[in-house]
Amino acid sequence: MSAKHYVATVGELQPGGKRIVEAGGKSVGVYNIDGVYYALRNLCPHQGAGLCEGVTSAYVTSSGPGDFAYTCEGEIVRCPWHQWEFDIKTGQMVVDPRMRTLTYDVSVEKYEVSVDQEARIYVHLPA
Repeated sequence: MSAKHYVATVGELQPGGKRIVEAGGKSVGVYNIDGVYYALRNLCPHQGAGLCEGVTSAYVTSSGPGDFAYTCEGEIVRCPWHQWEFDIKTGQMVVDPRMRTLTYDVSVEKYEVSVDQEARIYVHLPA
């Protein structure tokens, strides 16, 4: 069983945007990545920093010295205290997937006759 908590309307959380909300007594970061919504516990498992207050960036890969590429643009959040990086979609730490932060289900619901911009975003937390 889960409780749903209102976050914003779709128009208020544009692609590439994030919002940090209090839901069920927890701080939660909600992200819009290319029109899909993801929610993470705003808590770095390392030492308890507000994870979602960190920079949102890309994943950098390299095939060797002097060569690098950016992938997963806007899908990585970096802890503001010690720069640990987490995948927003899965909650897993980039360099050690066994380390993770909690993720939550997100839903978008429309009410009455409305345009998509008025649809409401909800985070679902365990009861």
